[in-house]
Amino acid sequence: MDLKSGYPFWAVKNGLLSAFPQLTHDHRSDVVVVGGGITGALIANELSRHGHHVVVLERRDVGWGSSAASTGLLQYEIDTHMSHLAKRYGETDALLAYQACADAIGELETLAAGMGDVDFERQHSLYYASNEEHVAPLKEELALRQKHGFEAEWLDSEAILAEYGFAAPGAILTKLAASVDPYRMAYQLFAKVIARGGEVYDRTQMETMAPDEQGVTLTLTNGATLRCQYVVMAAGYESQTWLPKPVAVNRSSYAFITDPLSLETLGKLRHTMLWESARPYLYMRTTGDGRLLVGGDDDENDIPARRDARVEEKARGLTRKVEELWPTLDINPTFSWGGTFAETEDGLPFFGPHEAHGPRVHFAMAYGGNGISYSMIGAKLLRALIEGKSHPLAELFSFRRLI
Repeated sequence: MDLKSGYPFWAVKNGLLSAFPQLTHDHRSDVVVVGGGITGALIANELSRHGHHVVVLERRDVGWGSSAASTGLLQYEIDTHMSHLAKRYGETDALLAYQACADAIGELETLAAGMGDVDFERQHSLYYASNEEHVAPLKEELALRQKHGFEAEWLDSEAILAEYGFAAPGAILTKLAASVDPYRMAYQLFAKVIARGGEVYDRTQMETMAPDEQGVTLTLTNGATLRCQYVVMAAGYESQTWLPKPVAVNRSSYAFITDPLSLETLGKLRHTMLWESARPYLYMRTTGDGRLLVGGDDDENDIPARRDARVEEKARGLTRKVEELWPTLDINPTFSWGGTFAETEDGLPFFGPHEAHGPRVHFAMAYGGNGISYSMIGAKLLRALIEGKSHPLAELFSFRRLI
């Protein structure tokens, strides 16, 4: 599957940070993680840190799939409002999901502090109403968050105009958000896995997977076999090909990044990510060197050739939307790209086994706008399942909620 189009900034900025060998011989491991992106990296790091021998398989270059196209936003705010989750699953489970995402930001910050530069930065988050009709639902959402102790406040239209310089009927402002370079972070995490005795292989593709009561036997496309106790399928949107039917809808999202802008030009955008209540939503944040990264204009297209052809047009459309908010802001996309992403029906991820493969094959489907935060949660959740322990989100984030 071709997961991206154009020139994703992280791959251009960082280049190929490290080369990994291909697995060409029969081998054994405690856990095999299939997927060498940020999700696989966080899971492999968590497992190896707790004594599991991990082998990672990536069929491309490491980080070259969806992670290279990710915009690296870290939020506790899920694409589905807490108030909507509460109506569907109950307030207790809705709070569990939101609190876990909030905790994940701190955990990612701790991880980032223990490695080289991954452009991690704490940010504020301004979630603004796209129109007057969205004000009441956003105020309802804010009330529920405040009820459960989330630090957030309401800004009216005057405050938004005065502090951020654009017109919107209202917004939720929270200080709990962050940004990161997911491509560089994946490489840094894999370096830690290798230092602990784990192994990372790229240009290595799994062809068949045969679970039994004692473990799982994988056959690679080059004919080598790999025997392990557990498999974690962390191959992003390609993982769905291993399920009897899809559990999410693949779509395309688009983004561009500017040259570095002055602090005077950026104003409060320098430390505040913005996103809107409309769906699909426009969003933006800055990088450590002051570039403005803008994304959105999602569509239902899942054909790579069509996505390729739309990148420049989508970048121009996103530019117009930003300039509608700030008419005096003159920006030019330096690099623009598109990428595949998947949306579950309720906005929540899937972690754990699926009945089609039994208890020794776990899936890590960190789908939606919270992919990196979800992956941090999933790393701990999957380790708990592999070690035979409980986890408070094991049920809510399992495939059983589809029943």
